[in-house]
Amino acid sequence: MNFEKDPLGLAICDYSDNGFSENITVEANLCEDDIMPIEYLFRSVESMPALEQKALQLAEGKVLDVGAAAGCHSLPLLDNGLDVTAIDASLGAVTYMKTQGIPAYHQDFYTYKGQFDTVLVLMNGIGIAGSLEKLPLFLTQLKSLIAPNGQALCDSTDLTYLYQEDDGSMWVDLNGSYHGEMEFRMKYKTATGEWFNWLYIDFELLKENAEKVGLNCELILEGESDNYLVRLTHQ
Repeated sequence: MNFEKDPLGLAICDYSDNGFSENITVEANLCEDDIMPIEYLFRSVESMPALEQKALQLAEGKVLDVGAAAGCHSLPLLDNGLDVTAIDASLGAVTYMKTQGIPAYHQDFYTYKGQFDTVLVLMNGIGIAGSLEKLPLFLTQLKSLIAPNGQALCDSTDLTYLYQEDDGSMWVDLNGSYHGEMEFRMKYKTATGEWFNWLYIDFELLKENAEKVGLNCELILEGESDNYLVRLTHQ
């Protein structure tokens, strides 16, 4: 398998075959480089943030796990007897998940078809939208995947705190892009991915956009790091 443009897939397969050697480097356009510990992709339910644990508790019926990576959400749901399908843009990740017995597909979110009782879009999954301008497209596609009485469980982070002054006011360039829009690129050993857009959005703006495309947006749980979990359902 050619991992040249698939650092996530290379890291997952390498960790599975050889154990830890180094972390994934995450480059960003607006902040310093960060690292993603490979072990994080293989975390147990007990070590997951409360938001993710809550989402797994709420998942029911036929489940679609979007951006499943190494399948840490899919596996416990399968163990609980749920009908789970996983999709990811990383071929290496999908290849690994299949070895674990997860029905996984190398699939772009925007072209995937089907309907599910629960759609999981976790790990700041709303970021797949890429930008505020493209958020309606993301929500419309998500809506098409939710069965009539189904739900989508998604999380994001409000980055407003990064722009707050000491007096509580907020500094934002009104002529610039939305403050939650960022660009990232991953690197792992010999593999370097393409730059991709990612969206962090505040809850009220997400709710406003969801309602415009015919989705109810319910705040389920707030985390300790300005992150939150929502449930989206048909109006």
